[in-house]
Amino acid sequence: MNLPHRLLRFSPLGAGLLALAGLCMLMLASGCGEKKKERAESQAAARVNDHEVTLQQINLVLQQQRNLRPEQADAASRQILERLIDQSLAVQKAEDLKLDRDPRVQQQIEAARREIVARAYAEKTGEAVARPTPEEIAAYYRSKPALFSERRIYSIQELAIEARPDQVPTLRERLAAAKSIAEFVDHLKANDFRFAANQAVRAAEQLPMNVLESVSRMKDGQATVNQGPTGVMVVVLAGSRSQPVSEEQARPAIEQYLLNDRKRKRVEEDLKALRAAAKIDYLGKFAEGSQPTGATPTVPASAAGSTPGLGLN
Repeated sequence: MNLPHRLLRFSPLGAGLLALAGLCMLMLASGCGEKKKERAESQAAARVNDHEVTLQQINLVLQQQRNLRPEQADAASRQILERLIDQSLAVQKAEDLKLDRDPRVQQQIEAARREIVARAYAEKTGEAVARPTPEEIAAYYRSKPALFSERRIYSIQELAIEARPDQVPTLRERLAAAKSIAEFVDHLKANDFRFAANQAVRAAEQLPMNVLESVSRMKDGQATVNQGPTGVMVVVLAGSRSQPVSEEQARPAIEQYLLNDRKRKRVEEDLKALRAAAKIDYLGKFAEGSQPTGATPTVPASAAGSTPGLGLN
């Protein structure tokens, strides 16, 4: 029924229809509000005074937990929620004390923001690199026998000795002539050398590559002497045991390492191009000691690679 607008407005029938339409709209609006409220509440894990701790906040922390098994997720979520509640209380109190307006706090917030944004840039830039091929993974496996096919677990003793450069030759001779590391230590004590001793068990992948290359060539009982600016570092291979890793076992770690290394190099190249295109002026005390044009860019931590961590020891 098509009634004139004024008739709908002023007639009893029109008034009834308008009231009915208004009621329907109110119910619809109320229903939408209920749904929005339910959806908002479904995303909240706790309410701390006037602040909410959300599921998104919990999930963000969960994503940063390494080696978390699925069956541990629920318990971990509850622990994270309790920490976030404490954090929310601390933030609220800090805001009451106007600590968020402190210049040092604001500088730290800005530094954190810059680090997060720079990390996002590195991750985005690294997405363009290709994953390593099976042939590249196999070639890397063959090129690092000390890490894989000839992998060992090393028991290492270290002696950091304070010594003058003219004392180093004598120390080398004494170490070579000593029947045991204990005999050499007795010599250090008898001659008032200051030193610090340390002993550790390390798997091959837990050693820096330059150290691994040296230690992997040593036999049990052998020692090396490395001279430094304030003395010498004596590294003794007290013992070792063989624990090789097959190519199949190592493949995931190698693939991730090579991928991370490619991402790091890709970001370095991109930053180098950005530096070349940018106008950079060093000011104040930094003007005289400014970096050369070809300076190596600092890659955000998320793009840096490391020795493949096999986690087999």
